[in-house]
Amino acid sequence: MTVAAWTRSDGDGPHALFTGGVHGDEYEAMAALRALIGELASRTIRGRVTIIPVANAPAFDAACRTGPDGMDLARTFPGKTDGTVTERIAAELTEHIRSADFYIDLHSGGASYFVYPLVGYTLHPDARVLAAQRRMARAFGLPLIWGTDPRLNGRSLSAARDAGVPAIYAEYLGGGRLSDAGVRAYMRGCRRVLAECGLIGDDGEREPDGSLSQGRMVEDAREGSGHLQTRHTAPIDGFFEPRARLGARLGPGEPLGEIVDALGTHRITIPAAHGGAVIAIRALPRVARGESVGVVLDEIDGREPLELPEWPRDPL
Repeated sequence: MTVAAWTRSDGDGPHALFTGGVHGDEYEAMAALRALIGELASRTIRGRVTIIPVANAPAFDAACRTGPDGMDLARTFPGKTDGTVTERIAAELTEHIRSADFYIDLHSGGASYFVYPLVGYTLHPDARVLAAQRRMARAFGLPLIWGTDPRLNGRSLSAARDAGVPAIYAEYLGGGRLSDAGVRAYMRGCRRVLAECGLIGDDGEREPDGSLSQGRMVEDAREGSGHLQTRHTAPIDGFFEPRARLGARLGPGEPLGEIVDALGTHRITIPAAHGGAVIAIRALPRVARGESVGVVLDEIDGREPLELPEWPRDPL
């Protein structure tokens, strides 16, 4: 198994790694990184940049989240060199991650979800790594910055965690489509991180005072924070009909949406389990029992209420 990677190196300097397409149905990252290769081909780079636009080619070929073995690459790191196709891809990507000084992994909601534009990182126990991750996340420039439980395993960021490599990930919409705004935001964010880490010159995207525009930062070290697929799960099979927009602030018990059976005779409201802002909502109407229909970012006691700009109901 060989993952298709583009590398550009101009002398001494840090090594930045970008990946997209860890899931085969997440297209914003693939398009943005492909375009970034074209941009960087003619720029001076103070160090080395490696870009892998489609990390999970078998899943992309199938237009699915997972490859033919049914394994989720984002739960398979560090992988196995003699394992299934997904395990072998994870092992190869782990070696790329271990070789980097900075790592950025780009995602979206895939075919099943819309995810509020955010950039995240683990609350790494090494203060040096954590400070670098916060700096990278602020530079990326999305409206929500989310630091979460560092103990989650199987992820690309857990491979980076174990290697001591500062790493961030990003999410931008999804729904099985391709958001032009998401592609532009990802290209801009990648350039800004490269500039912040000293690999390219500043692109003139700083504010007049020399700062970078920042999103709202939320850090939550509680166990399982950052695990989106376990929130607000469906109690039955059926059709999901959303009632909340991305970014909307819900109070406890307010409806995320409803699940209805094929004839429309049985309808169940899915209430918000707690107050907070909606950062993910199911885009695929078909939902199976146990699947998540949305995520409300918890408002931890004593923390300022989370206010985010709402995203349109049809965000494309």
